[in-house]
Amino acid sequence: MSLYIHKVHPGTEVSVIDLYSNLASLKPMWRQVKDFRKAISSIMQKAPDGIHLLCFSQGGLICRALLSTTPDHNVHNFISLSSPQAGQYGDTDYLKWVFPDFMKKTVFKMCYRRLGQKLSICGYWNDPHHRSQYLQSNIFLPKLNGDSPHTDLRVWRQNFLRVKKLVLIGGPDDGVITPWQSSHFGFYDSNEHVVEMRNQEFYRNDTFGLKTLDARGDVSTCIQSGVKHVQWHSNYTVFMSCIEKWLT
Repeated sequence: MSLYIHKVHPGTEVSVIDLYSNLASLKPMWRQVKDFRKAISSIMQKAPDGIHLLCFSQGGLICRALLSTTPDHNVHNFISLSSPQAGQYGDTDYLKWVFPDFMKKTVFKMCYRRLGQKLSICGYWNDPHHRSQYLQSNIFLPKLNGDSPHTDLRVWRQNFLRVKKLVLIGGPDDGVITPWQSSHFGFYDSNEHVVEMRNQEFYRNDTFGLKTLDARGDVSTCIQSGVKHVQWHSNYTVFMSCIEKWLT
């Protein structure tokens, strides 16, 4: 991706943050948010005119969390590349790798426990059949989305609304993000029918600022078919169609 950026926008400074790769990506979400915030803060200080944030997969949630919890950030465009922004619920190869003895219907038994919450994927595991347990036991995504009220919610909302544009990218052939519409803040109801972003409770209640951002005309969505999850950041068509124009 950095090669594409340099090709189209010569001279652009690109910083790739090498944290929590491979197995380390399973560390607790809030721990990762803390460390990424520290790394990005130093980058922001060196760029007083502002930066763009391009974050892939789980990284998109980490980036949204650090935006919400950083009061003085100077991020202009936040580009969320195939990220489970509304949560994850599906039988995928990734799930089998993390939980070889569980299926999507039973993962909640592990995730919605204190021990489970120490695994990153459990921080955004959103079982539509166990909503009350999700709200009560999940310490990451319900707080970030404002589904679970907390004293920092108003400040987090103000922080998030400092962004100028939110770009949401995903597609039906991803194969990992489930439902794929989660990349656009859509998610399952209790019947596993996908409810799109504007009908989500966190949108209608504007708990973290998404509705306000949308009303400003500052939410952009991009759908690309035929792209597998591991291909998003190396697909030139995705870059030119969904990303390039937001990097100026």
